[in-house]
Amino acid sequence: MPAQTVHHLFSYGTLQLPEVQLSQFGRLLNGSPDALPGHRMTTIQITDPAVIEARGTDRHPLVVVSPDPEDTVEGQVFAISGAELAAADAYEVDDYARVRVTLRSGIRAWVYRRSRRVRRHPGPLARPLEPDHHPGPLRPLHA
Repeated sequence: MPAQTVHHLFSYGTLQLPEVQLSQFGRLLNGSPDALPGHRMTTIQITDPAVIEARGTDRHPLVVVSPDPEDTVEGQVFAISGAELAAADAYEVDDYARVRVTLRSGIRAWVYRRSRRVRRHPGPLARPLEPDHHPGPLRPLHA
């Protein structure tokens, strides 16, 4: 039987809550403190009534890239399965995009941060789109 792939997921918000972990993953996750450098925390307003009811509020934390490289967001890093990563994807609303980052510890992990709605991550099995990658200016086909 092949070994199951382990994914690292960094959480700075509701995925750290025991009740959310139980409802989304069916178990409590074992996490380790870590931090996400070069990012800062903000909040967004969620408008989906089902999400507001499930989370108990319409205000939710959101991580964004910071212009200040000294900014850091504290949180927890969890080791989860592919099925649990898919469950986390389903839990997050469209305002969040899953991207791969390097944590202060050096661990490469997934994190949900602000989505650029036209380039959000399509799902757990596809390659992530790095929303902060800009290929540069377009050049004319015929010069």
